[in-house]
Amino acid sequence: MGDVAKIFKAYDIRGVVPEEFDEGIAEAVGAAFVRVTGAARVVTAHDMRPSSEPLAAAFARGATGQGADVVEAGLGSTDLLYYASGSLDLPGVMFTASHNPARYNGMKMCRAGARPIGRDTGLTEIRELVEAGVPAYDGPRGTVTRRDVLAGYAEHLHRLVDLRGIRPLKVAVDAGNGMAGHTVPAVFDRRPGSAQDDGPPIELVPLYFELDGTFPNHEANPIEPENLRDLQAAVRDSGADLGLAFDGDADRCFVVDERGEIVSPSAITALVAARELAKYPGAAVVHNLITSRAVPEIIAEHGGTPVRTRVGHSFIKQTMAETGAVFGGEHSAHFYFRDFWFADSGMLAALHVLAALGEQDEPLSKLLRDYDRYPASGEINSELADAAEQAAATERVRAAFADRPGVTIDGLDGLTVGTADWWFNLRPSNTEPLLRLNAEATDEETMAAVRDEVLAIVREK
Repeated sequence: MGDVAKIFKAYDIRGVVPEEFDEGIAEAVGAAFVRVTGAARVVTAHDMRPSSEPLAAAFARGATGQGADVVEAGLGSTDLLYYASGSLDLPGVMFTASHNPARYNGMKMCRAGARPIGRDTGLTEIRELVEAGVPAYDGPRGTVTRRDVLAGYAEHLHRLVDLRGIRPLKVAVDAGNGMAGHTVPAVFDRRPGSAQDDGPPIELVPLYFELDGTFPNHEANPIEPENLRDLQAAVRDSGADLGLAFDGDADRCFVVDERGEIVSPSAITALVAARELAKYPGAAVVHNLITSRAVPEIIAEHGGTPVRTRVGHSFIKQTMAETGAVFGGEHSAHFYFRDFWFADSGMLAALHVLAALGEQDEPLSKLLRDYDRYPASGEINSELADAAEQAAATERVRAAFADRPGVTIDGLDGLTVGTADWWFNLRPSNTEPLLRLNAEATDEETMAAVRDEVLAIVREK
């Protein structure tokens, strides 16, 4: 069996196949999952990696060996698995390593209604049971059935965002050889009786729609600018109205405007927030502390209540549930919807962008002008050997800024320092020996000066 202690992360299971994560672990996790959740039925889905289907089958052996029935949705995106969990009211497991390289695989788990399972909500108990050995079950084995939920998923998304009546759009989509190559055609289908029946003519310009878990063209990680270059070129060359790029399991979506320029996920957060607040006036909207300062400003301008959280989907989802927030957005292009069981869906965010663009005649760059107000550094990593070095560097930065006039400091997630004209956040990575810096200001010169000063302090020898 692989390395159980190493592959159990804060929110999921992830490791190199088969050295760290193999079918033996997947089968044991299937058995432990049923024991911990008490599930009588479980729904699964998997991505296109060569190891995903065998791992899902091994999980099913473990789950049925504990008497639970398994509903296999087959190939799907992570948000399709959330749809299955929510619509069927079943616990669910997605087999994917998201944007990680080809040699990795993993599992994302949720309880019925797409409620997340993480370290503090069941994942630790599952790990401990796998390590100890799952007791045998002496009752009858469960059954395995197949259920295609792709059409239902597409129909549900179109009930949430109605594209009928918008103008025709040309849309370049880079699926990165990931699961968007499976879900985008279904969602954008306009055949009679399809989810988009009578909808607008959306002309697709597809890039890398072939499902290939070896990722032959580029990594399926669009947060890295180099992985967006092909999409940017395709938008410019085809005259597309916009471009969409999905990560490997298609739960995140990045946007490129008609000029081929990358759109900040904060601008998309603000745009979708405004649209959701039009439907639900006065609602709360959650954003993490690294999104642009424009996000809470725009939420308030549209009559909503901005709620600031730590970075990480568990904090976003928990805060959304506590506040009843209609929407939540992160700087990493995870977008969460109350109407989607508080789960994240890159496809649903993409439909909101298409609807907003198609409901008026201006190009995307002009539409988004008011949502993208301040120059930002993007996330900049500095490698430090251990937690002690990270803490020392953070304290040097805090001390350097603490006594300056007009400065506020908080420690919600790392160190956040700000004035009326600029702010920055410095926080340690949860998984790597890195300090991550994000900075923003009212003008480019000020942002660059703040960014460079903080980096100089962090990296001083």
